Amino acid sequence: MQFCILGPVEIIDEECHRRIVPPGKNQRALLATLVIKAGQVLSTDRLISELWGMNPPTTAVNSLQATVARLRRLMDAPKPGTDDWAILTQESGYVMRPGRGKTDADRFVELSDQGRAMVAVDPGRAVSLLRQALALWRGPALEDAICGDICATFAIQLAEGRLAVLEALYEANLRLARHHDIIAELEGLVGEHPFRERFHDLLMVALYRSGRQAEALSVYERLRTRLARELGLEPSPALQQRVVDVLNRGVELDGSRLHQRTAAFWPDQEDNSIISGLFREVGHLRHRLEVLTREHNALLDRVDGLLPMLARSKGGGK
Repeated sequence: MQFCILGPVEIIDEECHRRIVPPGKNQRALLATLVIKAGQVLSTDRLISELWGMNPPTTAVNSLQATVARLRRLMDAPKPGTDDWAILTQESGYVMRPGRGKTDADRFVELSDQGRAMVAVDPGRAVSLLRQALALWRGPALEDAICGDICATFAIQLAEGRLAVLEALYEANLRLARHHDIIAELEGLVGEHPFRERFHDLLMVALYRSGRQAEALSVYERLRTRLARELGLEPSPALQQRVVDVLNRGVELDGSRLHQRTAAFWPDQEDNSIISGLFREVGHLRHRLEVLTREHNALLDRVDGLLPMLARSKGGGK
């Protein structure tokens, strides 16, 4: 048995060769939460908070138990003597016992780590591994299964990991002199992630090496203008130096020396970009705002339902 969370949450029954999509968002959210925290006991209160937030129904404990029972039926009981995945009941809550099969997220991380390690030494192999990692994605991580903070935070981390893999993939393609081939894809990524500096950097280099210096400079200028207007920031020193190289037609942009400079510009692609970190936090805060808005609306609905009863009660008292 395996679990897929890089897209809609699914259970894969390897023996029957079938994919099972748990019906109902709470089932998918509970399964995803248990898989993400596999091996850790999650208390009943923590799971109720994950599924229903600060405004759980009065039947939350019974509803949680019923949801667990339904998931167990979907997963089938593990065969005696096997170490397959299983939801175990603990005194304080539940725990997902990890099985032999890996999740698609686990495989994504493994392939990503291998591919990124090969970018400098064997870019051709790196491209193959990184494309395999990206092919595991079937849509947004934990699609239609995010209710609380555990799933929301993990989905943001996975999305950030995917962007880092894309950055490594296009760097490897530049090392293979495939700059003509990747321009359109990089332009799409710059449009989707307008504050992601590394995509702008890679696109600038690809355009420059394709003889399109003016377009490379315009990529930088659009980013600089947008950063100043929307965030009150300037591009990072790394990107400012890149535009100087483009203006001066620096030899660093044409061959192996590009990659030496790139390593100095972006020593740790995951942590280097302040903008990237800001937007991870914005994504998390946006999710919290959505949860609070739902809870606020639910509370208003309850108050609206009580008002007629209060009015009748006051009228009867007169």
